[in-house]
Amino acid sequence: MTIQLRQICLVARELDPVINDLTDVLGINACFIDPGVGAFGLENTLMCVGRNFLEVVAPVKEGTAGGRYLDRRGGDGGYMVICQADNKVTQQAVRQRALDNGIRIAHESHRDTWNICQIHPGDMRAAFFEIDWDQHDDFSGNWQPSGGLQWEDKVDQSVTVDYLGVELQGPDPVELADLWGKVSGLPVDRNGSELSIRLNNITLRFIQATDGRGPGLSGLDLAVANRDQILDRARRRAAYVSDDEVLLCGTRFYLHQV
Repeated sequence: MTIQLRQICLVARELDPVINDLTDVLGINACFIDPGVGAFGLENTLMCVGRNFLEVVAPVKEGTAGGRYLDRRGGDGGYMVICQADNKVTQQAVRQRALDNGIRIAHESHRDTWNICQIHPGDMRAAFFEIDWDQHDDFSGNWQPSGGLQWEDKVDQSVTVDYLGVELQGPDPVELADLWGKVSGLPVDRNGSELSIRLNNITLRFIQATDGRGPGLSGLDLAVANRDQILDRARRRAAYVSDDEVLLCGTRFYLHQV
């Protein structure tokens, strides 16, 4: 059983200013717009982070789930942890574990070659947990939510290299970690007060919510090749927090020089 992080989704009130901030500060390129999100009252843009993806969605009408999430968390922020399973059996096992633990499936789509399963963010207490499967079984290549392989010429790792981790926060990090462990089927590692779950390519970290925004996807760990450029551009856009952190789309981006 292998689960790979392929995409992080953030939600914003306005799409274009956030995409401008992210592409400029992080040195990444937009690579895909999915018209299919219009069915949920959203617009979106995807960007390449290494050979994985960062998506931002924004509501374009009233009464959307994304809009309610913005209201609940008091502004822009993290929304979805989107993963790829190594096969359909792994994906369906995660789905079943969610149901066995009384957790709702928010949305799913079954196709002959590609399945989506979105596990309810309210029940997961911090974010959507989406797990997808497709017949290509390629963790660094084909990814249907980004249009297959058309994004490859947009990859630029000269500034931002890839994801290292995802930070999820809540009032009880132990309970939150145990929940994500039960659904993913992966063990929770405890190192003193630090709680984490290791996916194939990144680490999920679970922390106490102290920023007044409640449970949510609060931060992302990035491997970066040019920290100085990121910090310089973050200062210009009022996104600088420290030499190790910038704040974009209501999300903390932690910079790890490689």
